[in-house]
Amino acid sequence: MRGLGVPAAVLACTLLLAGCGGSGNNDGGLPTPADGGGSEGATATSETPAPSTTATGKPSSPVKTPAAPKAQVIVVPGNFADNPAVQGLVAKYPIYYKALVDRNDKVIKDTFPSFFYLDVTNSIQLAKSSGWVMRPPGSVVVMSVVQRPYKVVRLNLCVSQRTQYWNPKAKKWAKVAPKGKPEVIDMVQTGLGWAMYRKLEPEKAYSCAVVRFPA
Repeated sequence: MRGLGVPAAVLACTLLLAGCGGSGNNDGGLPTPADGGGSEGATATSETPAPSTTATGKPSSPVKTPAAPKAQVIVVPGNFADNPAVQGLVAKYPIYYKALVDRNDKVIKDTFPSFFYLDVTNSIQLAKSSGWVMRPPGSVVVMSVVQRPYKVVRLNLCVSQRTQYWNPKAKKWAKVAPKGKPEVIDMVQTGLGWAMYRKLEPEKAYSCAVVRFPA
């Protein structure tokens, strides 16, 4: 009986090891990945982005910006650009000049004090009846600024020949001033800013012969 007991024990141990999965494949009880493989069985993959198929439109034609209209009159403030009355002249004189070009005294009536309108409308009506026309561009240069009573600011100007009326019948300027002409304008402050109040003759004569007019 002793000789048969040893093989039975060996047989029992062999069956026990077989039920535990065998000694050769035992990894200490660690779980096995669901895909059944470790790092050796995994293969890294990367997707290559597909080339863009966005359609490229035709280049657009260059946009042509219309040229700015040429100024009919150029106002040169000189050394007085910071003066509010001169700034008013720079803003309002082109309106006044355009009214002379168009021979439209309504613009003067709607924009300037009534005193200035009465002073200018006679010249416009005379130009209409005589057939006079303006030949822009003209230019105006501020020569000096004088403070007057009642908050009036007087501007002594030099105006070019082209700020006068042209007589097409006589083929000459209505007021001949080849070297420019002195002009005096009083400015007053209104609810709409500084505006031209009235035109005057210079109190003291001065020459515009040395002035270089831009137009």
